[in-house]
Amino acid sequence: MSENCNSSCSTCSVECNDRTAAHNEFAAKMNEVSNVKKVIGVVSGKGGVGKSLVTSMLAINMNKRGFKTAIMDADITGPSIPKSFGIDGKAVSNGKSLIPRISDNGIKIMSVNLILENESDPVIWRGPIVAGVVKQFWTDVEWGDIDYMFVDMPPGTGDVPLTVFQSLPVDGIIIVTSPQELVSMIVAKAAKMARMMNVPIIGLVENMSYFECPDCGKKVNIFGESRVEEVAAEQWILNYARVPINPNIAAAVDNGAIEHIDVSVLDDLAAAL
Repeated sequence: MSENCNSSCSTCSVECNDRTAAHNEFAAKMNEVSNVKKVIGVVSGKGGVGKSLVTSMLAINMNKRGFKTAIMDADITGPSIPKSFGIDGKAVSNGKSLIPRISDNGIKIMSVNLILENESDPVIWRGPIVAGVVKQFWTDVEWGDIDYMFVDMPPGTGDVPLTVFQSLPVDGIIIVTSPQELVSMIVAKAAKMARMMNVPIIGLVENMSYFECPDCGKKVNIFGESRVEEVAAEQWILNYARVPINPNIAAAVDNGAIEHIDVSVLDDLAAAL
């Protein structure tokens, strides 16, 4: 401990034994028959930017590269991952642990929608309960051998992102945003939280970045000029990507066929994981 330490680890960037101990104090123990090598959080400063889409596309990209991948749907009050992958039915228990559902191409998925009686039932739980469920997805789910687990977090900097950062061994995060003018402020909030929690920022994704005309190939910036390169530079984020507006992607998500879409737009970012 530094002689000038004020015991406020959340506002300190100095690495010390006390900081490590404080972080480990909240760490959740991985399920005993699970072996998750890397945990990547997918976050956003606000809702409606396509965070779940980017989570799914990254998992699909890494799966196509031959890695064993999984998605933990930590957006408890707005779970959408199972529907995107066309997964119906419920997760089952082996008497000791919950067993995740597996997509057509082998991606393991756990979501609150897989344990609710009806997937349309609202989750009317207080923050600590929601955070506790996310923690149980780590401790009580039999993930098996996983190379990359992607955690789809709810927007903002509340209970669930804090729980994930403190309880899971997060190796880095991807920040998802959109082209609107406020993105620099919103990205800054997410980036500052990650740095306060000592979590590396791997990359920035600007979703709904542009629309490409199917006839002439011209790119139209429907929501304004892209600022992803500028914002990435402001936050010292080395890797960034732009995901276009594509009606075919929206249709695939609605039809549970997201594994059939082209995810090559995230190739460079996936290579940085």
